[in-house]
Amino acid sequence: MPQSRSFAVPFLICCAGVGLFSIMDGLMKGLSLSIGLYNALFWRALAGSVLGLALMLATRQKWPVRAVLRLHLIRGLAVSLMAPLFFYGLMHLPLAEAVALSFIAPLIALYLAALLLKEPVGRQAIGASALGLIGVGVIMAGRIGGDYDLAAVLGAFAVLLSAVLFAWNLILQRQQAQLASPVEVAFFQHLVMLGVFSLGAPLWAGIPPRTAAPLILLAAGVAFTSLALLAWAYARSEAQRLIPVEYSAFLWSALIGWFVFDEQLTFSTVAGALLIVAGCLIAARFKPKASLPNAPHVEPGVA
Repeated sequence: MPQSRSFAVPFLICCAGVGLFSIMDGLMKGLSLSIGLYNALFWRALAGSVLGLALMLATRQKWPVRAVLRLHLIRGLAVSLMAPLFFYGLMHLPLAEAVALSFIAPLIALYLAALLLKEPVGRQAIGASALGLIGVGVIMAGRIGGDYDLAAVLGAFAVLLSAVLFAWNLILQRQQAQLASPVEVAFFQHLVMLGVFSLGAPLWAGIPPRTAAPLILLAAGVAFTSLALLAWAYARSEAQRLIPVEYSAFLWSALIGWFVFDEQLTFSTVAGALLIVAGCLIAARFKPKASLPNAPHVEPGVA
């Protein structure tokens, strides 16, 4: 098969996966605003765990060995901290702005890879990081310089903190990709999240209204499907060729935010997003292939 054709299919599959992840973010924002952040996370984790168990049984997945289970547990705990922070930010920020801020995660991952995987950080990566930080500053300046809203500023910082956790998640994801299937990864991620969120169930869990149930099931199904599509695409094409597709999440988020939540796109958000994306692309271009994550999805609204 010609190389151009062999790349076209993973490219299109990756586009679909990123689009579905953006739809999932919109669903979770709506659920968080309607039934509360905790209940949105708890019930989606429950639905995802049931769906994952069914898929594990249907595809006859083998039970992972102890070392892989440990990796699933660590990543699940990281996501259990990351997801509430990100979706809290979504509740108080426009979708496009939150997603733009989350794009800083791959740049943070460069330094975590150096710390945890002993990978070198070159001059280009340092310059790219500086460019990304300027982009974050532009977005934050636009947020603080406009109509001051403490909840929105706290939401922005929550997204940035979730990006730090997601950068660590990228390192874990790279290790997982070599040891487990997408179905197994998604199932255990939901299962660990369910275990963590169940700790607060006696105090905060409430039966969601009948109208919310389809959205919860849809959010879980979309998360699973998008994760599987992205894993399939990254298994069949170089990560550095697919990374630019990931930033289409900004366009999807802007459209969903405008159409569903009546959110306006500001100049500072667009300018900051362009600076962050430029920094990420520079870092990806000059970074050795071996050090790129296998599936560096840059938007933290993971399954």
